[in-house]
Amino acid sequence: MGLVFDWSESPETTVILCFHMNTHRTQKQEQEQEEEEARHEWDLSLSTVVSSSSSSASDVVGAIEFDPTDNILATAGISRKIRFYGLASLLRNTAGVCGGAGGGVNFVDQVTACEYYICTPAKLSSLRWRPGSCSRVIGSGDYDGVVTEYDLERRTPVFERDEHGGRRVWSVDYTRHGGAAAVGASGSDDGTMQVWDPRCPPEESVGVVRPAGLCRSAVCCVEFDPSGGHAVAVGCADRRGYVYDMRKLVDPALTLQGHTKTVSYVRFLDGGTVVTAGTDGCLKLWSVEDGGVIRTYEGHVNNRNFVGLSVWRNGALFGCGSENNRVFVYDRRWRKPVWVDGFEPVGMTSGSDKRFVSSVCWRQSGVDQCTLVAGGSDGVLQVYVGKRKP
Repeated sequence: MGLVFDWSESPETTVILCFHMNTHRTQKQEQEQEEEEARHEWDLSLSTVVSSSSSSASDVVGAIEFDPTDNILATAGISRKIRFYGLASLLRNTAGVCGGAGGGVNFVDQVTACEYYICTPAKLSSLRWRPGSCSRVIGSGDYDGVVTEYDLERRTPVFERDEHGGRRVWSVDYTRHGGAAAVGASGSDDGTMQVWDPRCPPEESVGVVRPAGLCRSAVCCVEFDPSGGHAVAVGCADRRGYVYDMRKLVDPALTLQGHTKTVSYVRFLDGGTVVTAGTDGCLKLWSVEDGGVIRTYEGHVNNRNFVGLSVWRNGALFGCGSENNRVFVYDRRWRKPVWVDGFEPVGMTSGSDKRFVSSVCWRQSGVDQCTLVAGGSDGVLQVYVGKRKP
């Protein structure tokens, strides 16, 4: 005989059930409202295109970085050059940081737009401005496994480390606290994250981390907590992300497991969340408290190449490239892109169907206005500006 409930005899049960149903309905409505706001909160548009008549597959932009003042832009890639641009000059005739009225897209030649450049001995995969240097020193990682710092006033190398055994350095970063005493780290194809102090001799090391252990899977990305905490996040070819405490580098404090292919990028959104990108074609937002996935983002195409990942912390927006030659922007509140734009077919010849967006970088300044710069596999730069809708 089945068990039958007589609801008329259980008023407390009915009240509890109704309460839970109303709570669930309210939570669903709040989530739908958040998603609706995410889809329509920002108005982004293309402002400037920087190209060259010689743009080709030999000029892939592998790294884009704003200096600490957010006014100088540095780019690097396989051209063996670090190029420097003044953002104000790139946006001079558009509605950007200068507050102009804007009159459409500004097309400029790379030779004209670039203020100066530094030649490097090898192809570069990573750039990072050294904290406490007043935008005078920039660090780089190259295809020959060398980390080099350049003095921009003298335009010469002032520091060099070669502890990765000639294996490609994919990523370089510095701690944000400590000023001139900032510690650096580099991730490489050799399966290690090397931690070092730029003030010490190159042969001295603060620590060596092998996230994948004996597997020696490539370390594709390293990033210190930009808020000044003790955490450093690592992305690896073993399909995992890791978060370490700099005070105890022996074992990871967290393992971020959920991607099905290489974790190519890892970025702190704030002190409590981390964003990862994988060549499985998705981004993931993780809790640093327990290592759980908060949300997965899909829409861009990424199966093979490094396509860039950058977060704008003030607006909680993520930018990434795509192998269909488009730029994608996600809002942390919604799993689908809130904005997509294709790269202009500037200066291209036959065989251009394999172009892709290879690097992106947000300008961190601003609350209601934003700037995103993207670089392509053909060497073209595109600058986007955006504002929060009323």
